[in-house]
Amino acid sequence: MKALHFGAGNIGRGFIGKLLNDAGFEVCFADVNEIVISALIERGEYPVKVVGEDIVIEQVSNVTALNSNDPAIVDLICDLDIITTAVGPTVLKIIASTLANGIAKRMESGNTKALNIIACENMIRGTSQLKASVYELLNDDQQSFADLNIGFVDSAVDRIVPPAEAGETDPLAVTVETFSEWIVDQTQFKGEIPNIPGMECTDNLMAFVERKLFTLNTGHLITAYLGVLAGHETIKDSIEDPAIHADVKAAMTESGAVLIKRYGFDPKTHAAYIEKILGRFANPYLRDEVDRVGRQPIRKLSPNDRLIKPLNGTLEYGLPNAHLIKGIAAAFLYVNDDDPQAVELQAMFADKGFEETLAHYSELNSDAEVVKLAKTAYLALR
Repeated sequence: MKALHFGAGNIGRGFIGKLLNDAGFEVCFADVNEIVISALIERGEYPVKVVGEDIVIEQVSNVTALNSNDPAIVDLICDLDIITTAVGPTVLKIIASTLANGIAKRMESGNTKALNIIACENMIRGTSQLKASVYELLNDDQQSFADLNIGFVDSAVDRIVPPAEAGETDPLAVTVETFSEWIVDQTQFKGEIPNIPGMECTDNLMAFVERKLFTLNTGHLITAYLGVLAGHETIKDSIEDPAIHADVKAAMTESGAVLIKRYGFDPKTHAAYIEKILGRFANPYLRDEVDRVGRQPIRKLSPNDRLIKPLNGTLEYGLPNAHLIKGIAAAFLYVNDDDPQAVELQAMFADKGFEETLAHYSELNSDAEVVKLAKTAYLALR
C-alpha cells in the first residue's frame, strides 16, 4: 500500500504520516523544505517523541520524500492508494493543480483503482474545498472519472504538535502529545475504507468537526490571547493561571452548550471532554508558545472559525456567551509585528475603530448588541 502525504512539517511527520506508516503504508512526503526532504531521502526514517505520563521515542521507518514541485509527483499519483495533506488552508489551492494533473494521468493510464484524498487541516470540510479547486482544473471527462474513482474524504484532526524544542538540531525530530483523534466521513470513500488504526469513521462528521473547533481550538486560542495579556509565554503557563483557567473553561462551557443543543451530546460526557482538553493544555512536556497559537487573528475572527462560529451558535439558541465575547475582545489586544494578519488587524482597528473592524472580519452587524458587548469587554481588558 502506498501513500503520499503533502506537508512534511511537524503535524505531517508526527501525526498523519506516522499513523499511515504504523498501518503499513509506504509513505512519501511532499514538501518544499529541502533540508527536511533531503534528510528524509537520506535516512528513510525519523524519530517521534510521544509525551504524556511517560516519554517514549518511536521510530518511523520506510519513508521517502519528494519536493512538492517535482514533476515525478504526478507519476507517483498514478500508483497510490491514499493521499493526505497537512499543509495549511492557504496551500491547499496550490497543490490542487498537482492533484488534478495526477488524476488526469491516472485516467490516461486506465487505472480505475480507488484513490482516496483526505485533507487533514484545521478547517471545516477542507477536503471538499480542495475538491472544488481540483475540479476547476479538470475537464468534463476527467471529472466523470474522478466521480467514479477518486474519493474526497473530509476529516477532523486533533493532536497538539508544538514547534521543535529549543536547541534541537535534528530537522526530522518531532514531539507530539499522547492524545490524537482523526475522524473521517465514511460516506465519502471510494472502494474499501482502508484499515488505519487511529482513524475513526463516522457518518456525522460535522458534530465532531464542531466539537473540536468549539472546544480545543476555541479554548487554545483564548488561552493564548489571555496569556499574552497576563505576560505568560506558553499555553501551559497560561492555563495554570487560575483566572485564565476559569475564563477558558467558562468559554468552552458556553461553546459546549451550543454543541449539546445542536447535536445532542451528553452534557456529562462533554464536560469530561472539556476537562481532558484543559489537561492537555497543561502538559509539562509540550512547550507551546502563546504567540504561535495566537497568530493569524483575522482568520480566527472569520465567521466559520473558532471564535465567531460558536458565538453565532449562542445567538442562535439564546445561550450565555460572555466569556466567548471576552476571548473575541482579547484578539484585538494581540500585537505581533511578525504576523501580517495581526499587523493588518491593528491597522484597520486604528483607522476604523472596534465595531467596524470586528464587523468587517466576522460579518457580524456593526450595530449588533453583541458587537457593543465585545467593545465593552475590550475596554475592560485594556
